[in-house]
Amino acid sequence: MKIICIGRNYVDHIAELKNQRPDEPVIFLKPDTAILPKDSPFYIPEFSNDIHHEVEVLVKINKVGKYIDKKFASKYYDEIGLGIDFTARDLQTKLKEKGLPWEKSKSFDGSAVIGNFISKKKFSSLENINFELKINENVVQKGNTSQMIWKIDEIIEHVSQFFTLKTGDIIFTGTPSGVGKVNQNDRVEGFIENEKLFTLDIK
Repeated sequence: MKIICIGRNYVDHIAELKNQRPDEPVIFLKPDTAILPKDSPFYIPEFSNDIHHEVEVLVKINKVGKYIDKKFASKYYDEIGLGIDFTARDLQTKLKEKGLPWEKSKSFDGSAVIGNFISKKKFSSLENINFELKINENVVQKGNTSQMIWKIDEIIEHVSQFFTLKTGDIIFTGTPSGVGKVNQNDRVEGFIENEKLFTLDIK
């Protein structure tokens, strides 16, 4: 399986990182080795002093698809979830300044937290879902899928032009504002509509 990530999909997050608003979705990939094993803590890697949390709504693909039209995209997933795209911000900044690819800052081992999934049937609209991230019981990120520049079905349409989607692939749909540093001994919790989907300790 592969992890497909969408960058710069929330206007407030674009502003906080002083990035330009893109004309189309920004796409990058994480390998399967980026997945943090279930119930494992996240260990801050030795190559970074500035690991940032980015909480994101996830979509799990349920069948193979290519060149998927937006109006049919909903047939390609049954569940949504919540996860974290951990980012070595200091390393990413250095790589971006040199005009280099920044996979090392986004796709390192353990950088993809994948929480539990929920049937999409539980929601009256996937375009109005509240989600949040807490660190040590304090809310640090809060978003709603209505704030996405590109909605889930639009993302699937766009991504499938370039990559064949396969069963089990996971799409990270972008993060809202409020990204920030995690520290040793932090306890991180992710929620969709007050349902906790993951708990994570930082080591």
